[in-house]
Amino acid sequence: MEIIEDYLKKPYWIIDILPKQVPEHSPGQYGAVERYFRKKAALRRKQLNILLKLNCYYDLVLQRAGGQTTNPEPKLLKSVVGEEYLNVLVGGALIVVDHTDTYMTVYGADHEFLELLSQLAASEGLFVWQPEINDDADRS
Repeated sequence: MEIIEDYLKKPYWIIDILPKQVPEHSPGQYGAVERYFRKKAALRRKQLNILLKLNCYYDLVLQRAGGQTTNPEPKLLKSVVGEEYLNVLVGGALIVVDHTDTYMTVYGADHEFLELLSQLAASEGLFVWQPEINDDADRS
C-alpha cells in the first residue's frame, strides 16, 4: 500500500471522454453528462480495452479489495472494471480506475508510457490530458 501512496504524490494525467478539463462553473451541464456516461457499459469496455492492450506491452498488477493479481486473465479484468475501485500498476505508473467516475487517473507515467497510452486511448475514442491545476479540485 505504501507504493500506491508514493504514486499518488506524483504528477497525474486523466484518461477521459472529454479532450480537456471542464472549467469550474462551466455554463454547460457537465454533471448531467457525467452521470449519463457513468452508466454506459460502452465506456467501461473502452477502459477495459486500454488495460488489456497495455498488458500486451507490460506486466499488469491489479490491486483491489479482493487482493492482488499479476497479469490477470482478461475475463477477470472484465468482471471488475466498472464494478470495483482498482489500482493498476503498469509500465512504471499507477492507473486508478474508480467505478464511480467516467475517467481513469494515471500517476507517475514517463514520456514513453504516456505516448503509448495516448495512442491506445485514441483508438478507443478517449483522450489523455493533464489537469491545469494538479490537485484534487472538482472538475465540474
